[in-house]
Amino acid sequence: MAQDVLPAIPLDSWRPTKETLHRYAQIVGKVALAKGIRRNHWWHMTYRLTARGWTTLPLGSATDGPVFTCAFDFFDHALRICNDRGTEEEVPLAGQSVATFYTETMHALRNLGVDVVIAHPTPFDLPDHGRPFDEDEQHHTYDPAAAQRAFHVQSQVGRILEEFSATYSGKISPVQIFWHTFDLAVQRFSDRKIPMPDSVDPVTREAYSREVISAGFWFGDDKVPAPTFYSYTAPEPAGLADQPLRPAQAHWVASGSGHSAYLPYDDVRASADPVATALDFFQSAYEAGSSLARWDAVGLACNNGITDPVLTTPRLGWPE
Repeated sequence: MAQDVLPAIPLDSWRPTKETLHRYAQIVGKVALAKGIRRNHWWHMTYRLTARGWTTLPLGSATDGPVFTCAFDFFDHALRICNDRGTEEEVPLAGQSVATFYTETMHALRNLGVDVVIAHPTPFDLPDHGRPFDEDEQHHTYDPAAAQRAFHVQSQVGRILEEFSATYSGKISPVQIFWHTFDLAVQRFSDRKIPMPDSVDPVTREAYSREVISAGFWFGDDKVPAPTFYSYTAPEPAGLADQPLRPAQAHWVASGSGHSAYLPYDDVRASADPVATALDFFQSAYEAGSSLARWDAVGLACNNGITDPVLTTPRLGWPE
């Protein structure tokens, strides 16, 4: 029964659907990038989990309406675009190529009065990064059952990341889906500013302008061909990869110019208590990074989402 908390999701079992859905996500994500009100570390363009799928934040501005949201519904299997004038459009997820999905999404936005220009209407950091979305007939697989199962996994992992977030009182991101890498993550920040040379690209500069410890999950890719929990500290303090991790299956892996902590998803789901196992992994990676980077871990700790130590006593909790 423990495994049912985190259902099986082998990468090869849904890879064609994942590759199509990843590009759908990038299309709508680039709409959010173009029409969102910019937030630090790019938080305005990421997705948030709902009970039925993913949603953008409200997009548009007070002077550049309408306000609208784009939500992926993995029960109705549709992209639902709604505006603040009470009208909506739907684009089906099944039976589409990336090219037709892109065309129909742009048409739906125009029907809702949304004028948007995507600066680079091509995939970001994918093998076909040079091909325009409206020319991609190669990616056209969408298995509704596989997409719904993947969303269920994200929903469960999202709950775990929310529990992990509740133990930190400092600057912290939402639990969010990054559409460029297709991972679900939360980031803890210190207030230490990170200088970077002018040669660093603007995406990286904003993402890592403050010291950060990230915790997350992704379904796997060509480099890591299995679903995996991960954590990293940026910039990486000396000796990070020598620090212990929990549980025993967790390990440090060279990643780019540094290291990431990895824990296979299947090892977590096979444990007696998958939620506790994942939380312990994230905590051990946080302890490793925060101790070497000399964060005030005690001062930044938060007891189950409560910052006032008096309110942690049962009799002084939230009134019934």
